[in-house]
Amino acid sequence: MQTIFVMAKCELGETYKVAAAAVESTDLISEVHSISGQYDLMMKCYLEDGTDIGHFVTERIQTLPGVKDTFTMITFKTFV
Repeated sequence: MQTIFVMAKCELGETYKVAAAAVESTDLISEVHSISGQYDLMMKCYLEDGTDIGHFVTERIQTLPGVKDTFTMITFKTFV
């Protein structure tokens, strides 16, 4: 499994709608957090090895109504 974090900047007043849509859109998004700063939401996503991350982000997250911009962080190792 590949873990990525996608931060999303939302249209004004749309953050809660985007968060709800993200949770409902796919089971690949395991958590959605409201955050402060340049972005409004941070989504933790688990993708199968070999999944095209670019396609996932552009087709499943950037197309959610109310998303203005995204920033993706790819992880290498999880420390428990």
